[in-house]
Amino acid sequence: MKRKKTMVIAGALWAAALLGAWLFTANVAWAHCDTLDGPVVTEAKAALEKGDVTPILKWVTKEHEEEIKAAFRKTLAVRTKGPEAKELADMYFFETLVRIHRAGEGAPYTGLKLAGHVEPTVAAADKAIETGSVDELAWKIGQAAEKGVQERFKRLMDAGKHKDESVEDGREYVEAYVIFVHYVEGLHNMIQTGGAHDRGKQGHEEGHGH
Repeated sequence: MKRKKTMVIAGALWAAALLGAWLFTANVAWAHCDTLDGPVVTEAKAALEKGDVTPILKWVTKEHEEEIKAAFRKTLAVRTKGPEAKELADMYFFETLVRIHRAGEGAPYTGLKLAGHVEPTVAAADKAIETGSVDELAWKIGQAAEKGVQERFKRLMDAGKHKDESVEDGREYVEAYVIFVHYVEGLHNMIQTGGAHDRGKQGHEEGHGH
């Protein structure tokens, strides 16, 4: 019973965290910055073709600008040595740029992901940005959040009708109560603190006394 309760609670918290990610499309939109078809690498490819590093400097903090400029110059020089050298140089620059970008946001770098490695929620957020309308996405998020809260609340209310009939019934009520409260708390915390990017940025700014 204890193990089952722990698993159920963990599942509820995971669901709350996932839904919380939906609630922050501004953060989610860049959650795939470490993919080969993500916004960072896409802009890096265009910058290398044009030979202009300026458009991609926005992806790193000011203190890392010179490092990116130096890597950019090296990449441009190596790219002229042939197709294989160009491919290796480009990948080196993409990895350098993404690594430094994620470090600036307080997020870990685990390597570049293959193109197409994008979660449905991220794709939906990007679609909203491309179309210039977030109405459909916001509606779906609201519906999902409302359904999640109502389902857990109903279970809690149903369990409450029998909570004093036996110890087991009482435990079922407590389980439903914990799941409901943690779910709501998880949503609230995500709304208050934002996604990983926001938390990392806040920590970074605090560390520099801003």
